Amino acid sequence: MSAHPPRVIAVINQKGGVGKTTVAMNLAAGLARRGSTAVLDLDPQASATQWAAAGRQPYPATVRPWRADAAQHDLREEFRAFQYVVLDCPPAVDARAAHLALGVCDVALIPVLPSPVDLWASLRLPREIEEARERNPQLRACLLLNQIELRSALSAGMRDALAEFGVPVLRASLRRRAVYKNTALDGVSVYQMGSRGLSAVAEIEGIIEEVLAP
Repeated sequence: MSAHPPRVIAVINQKGGVGKTTVAMNLAAGLARRGSTAVLDLDPQASATQWAAAGRQPYPATVRPWRADAAQHDLREEFRAFQYVVLDCPPAVDARAAHLALGVCDVALIPVLPSPVDLWASLRLPREIEEARERNPQLRACLLLNQIELRSALSAGMRDALAEFGVPVLRASLRRRAVYKNTALDGVSVYQMGSRGLSAVAEIEGIIEEVLAP
């Protein structure tokens, strides 16, 4: 059992289809290389749970569904045996599960796709984060650019556009790669994809280094 409460990271965005589960599962696999890690599946669609069940071998992190009506102290006590806990949140910031996640997490990691629709959908984020800090003063939030295309002008302009939101944007980002889709189909992480996953592993490692930085 860990001597300290777990570090809790919520992967959250009120918009669906931004890659929350992909980020959460691969992030957890990378964290599991550093210490014991659990993924709590707060999404009613149970995508993370299905992902872990699809693999032929146990997933590198413990993955389990978790009810949204548990209290903040219950989560940290219940999962005290883990060093890291990743919350895979449903696509609605005003949902009870997401409300709980923002109240308990140390870091809110917010994936955003390089599209105007995703930019507009993120307009509520700064307000929601500030409201959450009234309950969780130590909350740190950061945006993650996901499915970036290097030759896309829209992708290139997203970092500047998001800078106006008042929520820091991670230097690390995730490119649009087929290997991320393949991991979900195979029930594995990019760390288990051999040479095909090396570039993706480097991206996930970059995110982890920033998220875990003091």
